[in-house]
Amino acid sequence: MRVLVTGASGLLGGEVARLLVRQGHDVATFQRRPSGVDGATDFCGSVTDEEALRGAVEGAEGIIHLAAKVSFTGRAAEFDEVNVEGTRRLLQAARAAGVQDVVFVSSPSVANSGAAIAGLGAEPADPKRAHGDYSRTKAEAELLALAADAPGFQVAVVRPHIVWGPGDTQLVERVLARASRRRLPLLDAGAALIDTTYVDNAAAAIVAALHRMEHVHGRAVVVSNGEPRPVGELLAGICAAGGVPAPSWSVPGAVARAAGAVVEKLWTRAGRQEEPPMTRFLAEQLSNAHWFDQRETRELLNWTPAVSIDEGLARLADHYRSHSGAGARVYNRLPMSSNGASNI
Repeated sequence: MRVLVTGASGLLGGEVARLLVRQGHDVATFQRRPSGVDGATDFCGSVTDEEALRGAVEGAEGIIHLAAKVSFTGRAAEFDEVNVEGTRRLLQAARAAGVQDVVFVSSPSVANSGAAIAGLGAEPADPKRAHGDYSRTKAEAELLALAADAPGFQVAVVRPHIVWGPGDTQLVERVLARASRRRLPLLDAGAALIDTTYVDNAAAAIVAALHRMEHVHGRAVVVSNGEPRPVGELLAGICAAGGVPAPSWSVPGAVARAAGAVVEKLWTRAGRQEEPPMTRFLAEQLSNAHWFDQRETRELLNWTPAVSIDEGLARLADHYRSHSGAGARVYNRLPMSSNGASNI
């Protein structure tokens, strides 16, 4: 099968493309810079460029669409142009090119209004209730994608939840950067129960959706490891793997949520491009429970996670041990802000 993967220069997109190559598919990638995926054919461009998209989708039988603008801040128009209009252009180009199957990679945040989530499935995407321009536009794009599902043009949605692993600069290394400077607080003592997804598992689930289109097309599924644990425990595990002290001081969640909302507005008004130290959405994710019932997902995809959270943390520790002699670690050069690029 000839498969196009958009956004393959990112952690998850790259792993999806590599898995498809290992399975023997003819893989092409499309993103703004080379993917670095051995065995794949790179097309460089943006989903805002219709001509570049037409060239990339030509000859594809299946598409996995991960490319998106992912951030807690930024101009609303940029999110709309990339996430909504970019998805619309991709769907149009795919249909015109005779593509048969499309997997749209979304986020659980499309159905989250900020309340705790405990054991729910994939609730309907709701742009009006989603918090922040990223979540809003991903929700709008998801609805576009599902509306395009039709005989001969099957579309499915996969929502991986908080993806992490070795090489993750969006979550893991930003946690380590803040923790190494003693600037990573726990919210409400880190007691909120959350689930996450090791990157190999997320990639396998996304590829499984492409192979199981007859079972999953026209609907959305949430993917996670299915191992909810307190957020403080998860952060401590990441810090131990990276060799930095775990966070030991706590801030009330309500205070962090209120402060995050204010900081977010000030950042946007000032036109600052770097991520703020806290936003309302991030504070909600760190202080509210969010874990999902995985029974339907696993049945539909005929998939189960191959790597446990503990095994993932062990692999993360091995990654940092193998890089410890190469000078200053990457996370010590990163800004201390966090963003949502791990499908939070």
